[in-house]
Amino acid sequence: MSGLRGNCAIAGVATFGIGETPGFDAMEAQAIAAAMALEDAGIDKSRVDGLFGAMQSEFLNTLAFSEYFGIAPTFSSNNRIGGSSFLAHVQEAMAAIEAGLCSVALITYGSVQRSLMGKLQTAVSAAWTRHETDYGPRFPVSSYALMARRHMHEFGTTREHLAHVAVSARKWAQLNPEAFARGPLSVGDVVTARSVSSPFGTLDCCLVTDGSGALVIARADIARDLKRPPVYVLGAGVAHRAKHVLGMESLTTTTAVESAARACAMARVDVADIQMLQVYDAFTINTILLLEDLGFVEKGAGGPFVAEGRIAPGGELPVNTNGGGLSCCHPGMYGLFTLIEGVRQLRGEAGERQVPGLDVALCHGVGGAFSSNATCILGTEATL
Repeated sequence: MSGLRGNCAIAGVATFGIGETPGFDAMEAQAIAAAMALEDAGIDKSRVDGLFGAMQSEFLNTLAFSEYFGIAPTFSSNNRIGGSSFLAHVQEAMAAIEAGLCSVALITYGSVQRSLMGKLQTAVSAAWTRHETDYGPRFPVSSYALMARRHMHEFGTTREHLAHVAVSARKWAQLNPEAFARGPLSVGDVVTARSVSSPFGTLDCCLVTDGSGALVIARADIARDLKRPPVYVLGAGVAHRAKHVLGMESLTTTTAVESAARACAMARVDVADIQMLQVYDAFTINTILLLEDLGFVEKGAGGPFVAEGRIAPGGELPVNTNGGGLSCCHPGMYGLFTLIEGVRQLRGEAGERQVPGLDVALCHGVGGAFSSNATCILGTEATL
């Protein structure tokens, strides 16, 4: 496993249509992002021999996309484990590249759910599980709300703690011209917003936006000869055990503990080495749980840590520097955008929100209702 460390690098990234993209369908938007990522890397699409994706609107994503985009991959994966899929694809790409099954791969995603329907688009039916259907849950917010309530019960986490997550994300978004929600936001605004599923109000919940993204991941020797400074994949880990909350051993400790441990072991880094986090913040409880489960604070201490401004601009641990799913974008699944922002930061291309002196970043995706977790650790050449 440790032999995979640094065997490949992210050579190009791009986003397209963040916010609203009227007039495009999801496949078009995804293809535009892919072309932009290849241009960013300075490599022709004829060299792409690996393809990964998990669209919500196209079940056989890689088949449809390769046809539309005009490529013929020798390695293809449509692995779907929710919003963490794209970070799991990085792990798969590392293994495929090491095995010689491909050398230059695309990881893509596209959604125009805001323009198309104006509400959350999900690839799962209303009957997320037959065990929960009779209770009338709203997927996925009801499941995350249960986790938040349990965290409040066990550790004294408050509505204000949750609200500080949203406010910190908004402060980062205000530095990002691409972010969809950039207006002023206070703790009071979040706490008093219309209730969706207790304890969450509307501002505890992710945005509903359009948005497409793509990244080019290549064998390290290839990436070093391309246009942009390569961002190396130092480690990756995936973990899942239960699909739905009724099957989980705990509502306050997730399998992110395991995925992070695997990624850190491969990367040969400790939590103290990680300078920045990009995490999937579908709801405000996500950031608190992940700060704890990824090992940055003790269990139960996530709320106070956030309330002290420690993840906001100027804080000691920058988290979701683009604004995250709460304020930048959430086009159905957000995981790929954690990687794109991590790369932009490590390449020093984040403009006003740039965090200085970065060499190591952790990106983390969640699928379902913390049903799957995937962690990637990225680094500059200085980390090899």
